[in-house]
Amino acid sequence: MGRIKSALELALERTDSVKSDKASIGQFEAKQQGKRAANAFLENNGASLEEAVQKAPKEQRDAVKQGIFDTLVSQIALPSSKDDERRIQSIGKGLGAVISDPKFTALYKQFIHAASRYLDEIDQYVEAIQRQYAPKLRQKEEEVSRRLGRQVKLDPFQDPEFVAFYNQHINALKETYQSVVEQVREQAKLLFCPPA
Repeated sequence: MGRIKSALELALERTDSVKSDKASIGQFEAKQQGKRAANAFLENNGASLEEAVQKAPKEQRDAVKQGIFDTLVSQIALPSSKDDERRIQSIGKGLGAVISDPKFTALYKQFIHAASRYLDEIDQYVEAIQRQYAPKLRQKEEEVSRRLGRQVKLDPFQDPEFVAFYNQHINALKETYQSVVEQVREQAKLLFCPPA
């Protein structure tokens, strides 16, 4: 009759074949360190990404750079307001710390200009959309005022028809500029030259 093994003995037999790869764990931790450094940089522009890379052991610097790059490149997006312009500039500065190719700096300057132009065009689109829809909105206000027996002022953004009209035009503009965002991300990935 065979000997009955304890649960501990069975677990030890199963984990015997699992060896921890300290180098892989170290690379993973270095990448996480890079991501944390990039987030700290975005929160407080005083944090130095170059310093974060230099502090890492030599064999982990590429992984730290990869973590920084992954975090920052995912943040490249169209601005939603003028306040976002500063964030966009910080992202470019941070990526410049890990992408040494001068082509990227020139490309990102073009992107900053395009992002600013996008915000200006959004403002123009909003005005044009509201002007174009104004006669229909006045007609609806008059109709509601007649029904209620008092003067009514409607907010265009509470009118589902206006919102659909607005979204259709704004989304078309966003689509045009979103292709610029994708191009910048792709070029950044090509110029980054991640470790093999």
